[in-house]
Amino acid sequence: MSPIGSKTLVKPIVESSLTIYHKKGITPFVKAVHNQLLDKKIRFPVLEFAAELVCAELPVKDQLLTCKQIVEYRTIGGNVMAGIILQKYALTNPADSFKMAVECILYGNEWYCCDIIAERVMGVSLLLQPEKTIPLLKKLTVHKADFAVRTVGVATHYAVKKGLKKIHVEEMYKLLLSLATATGFHTKTGIGWGAKTCAKFHPDIIKKYRDELNDEKKVKTWFRTKVNIGLGRTAKYAAKYNR
Repeated sequence: MSPIGSKTLVKPIVESSLTIYHKKGITPFVKAVHNQLLDKKIRFPVLEFAAELVCAELPVKDQLLTCKQIVEYRTIGGNVMAGIILQKYALTNPADSFKMAVECILYGNEWYCCDIIAERVMGVSLLLQPEKTIPLLKKLTVHKADFAVRTVGVATHYAVKKGLKKIHVEEMYKLLLSLATATGFHTKTGIGWGAKTCAKFHPDIIKKYRDELNDEKKVKTWFRTKVNIGLGRTAKYAAKYNR
């Protein structure tokens, strides 16, 4: 089956589902979205477009309920739609949006659920409103769940790659450094991903904090390795760079 790649094809499907929403409410609406969209092959940009149509029609409280119910079907596309809905909500209510995003991520309990939602919610929020977002990400660094902490690295990767201002990249790198002794697999892979991207785009920041990076009591090998990969050099040459 070829994936649905046309917004033109998706729009009437969403409109049909929204008619069900107005007649029968959220639960039948979400079921219709699942049956007609999420249970089929459909490209991510088209799913994002579908989510934007939903946001334009539903009041905020029903958007959030839609996110809750849509992830319960455990489809990859459901994470995409939930991510876009919460992305829009984060522009006005980042704290509540992040809380719901974490709930959806923990319910999905898979790395790809985390990354799909975290890029679209935490990552976009970090890029567009870093002053509001960084304190919220700092709170997530002490969350008890690995996947919640992983979002900090995922958000950093996305925002830095998309052009986050250097002053905020430095703040995020310091935040990642504070997690450089983590032991959880998903925390390490997410935080390492963010650190690698910081190093790739801003090697001067890595150099500025070379002493912290080389402190073996505060930084585990896995973190240093990711930074060195980001610098595009072997550990040997990266060590020379940091002198």
